[in-house]
Amino acid sequence: MRSAAARSNLLVPEIREVMDIRQASDYLGISPDTLYKYASEGFVPAFKLGNRWRFKRSRLDEWMDRQSDRQSAAEADPEKKKPVQPAM
Repeated sequence: MRSAAARSNLLVPEIREVMDIRQASDYLGISPDTLYKYASEGFVPAFKLGNRWRFKRSRLDEWMDRQSDRQSAAEADPEKKKPVQPAM
């Protein structure tokens, strides 16, 4: 018989450091089609492994932090609104 911890792990998806487009879109809460477009345009940090997009969780977290900081600065000073910057 499985323990309660082992059963609960079945319900929680594993979040890996390197994610495919489906895992990353779930992580970001957007559709895979939207994420594919963002990756192709260089808007989110991503890399190709073969012909498939891959996303590092740590890079996505850093990117989201930078986007959030820019948004906060724009809200603090509406005269200096900046457009969202692409991934670096």
